[in-house]
Amino acid sequence: MKLWKRRSILSLVLVGSLIGCGNSSVNPFPKEPPEALDARVLQTIDRMHDLFPATKELSEKATGVLVIPLITEAGLGYGGGYGRGALLIGSEIVDYYSVASGTLGLQIGVQQYSNALFFMTAEALESFRSSAGWNAGGKVEFATLQEGMNVRADTATSLADVVSHTFGQSGVKIGAVLEGAKYTRIAP
Repeated sequence: MKLWKRRSILSLVLVGSLIGCGNSSVNPFPKEPPEALDARVLQTIDRMHDLFPATKELSEKATGVLVIPLITEAGLGYGGGYGRGALLIGSEIVDYYSVASGTLGLQIGVQQYSNALFFMTAEALESFRSSAGWNAGGKVEFATLQEGMNVRADTATSLADVVSHTFGQSGVKIGAVLEGAKYTRIAP
């Protein structure tokens, strides 16, 4: 079979897989008014705190929390992901951000998940907010909480300036890849 036919068939399989992900509607990047995005961000925070009580303490100790309610990733050799969310300082939404990621390596599949970045120091939050585009893992110490991991906020704050928590995964994506993610301020 010709290479372009194989890629076309695999692309259809990936699109079908994306539709099958149960974390959102069929369109993973819906255009929505700021009020709708605000509501999804707040629902995501509530769900995260219910499922992982240690994140409530992290939220209280953090200088700011960036919540991306839905990130969708797909890959077949090359891959990418995208999501939109909001930055909260205290309980107030102050900015909106998108995250775009790129991957390269042996991979296939589609997945969706939620992500929260806890900025544990004022310096880390200021660096994030003042940059034109912030690269995850670029200039800060970065810790990742796995789903089901039970960690106390004082342990996490001593580990890193920024703590990442990913949860609510659906879909399947397998492989070994090199990945980079960039966060950019957006208009709602």
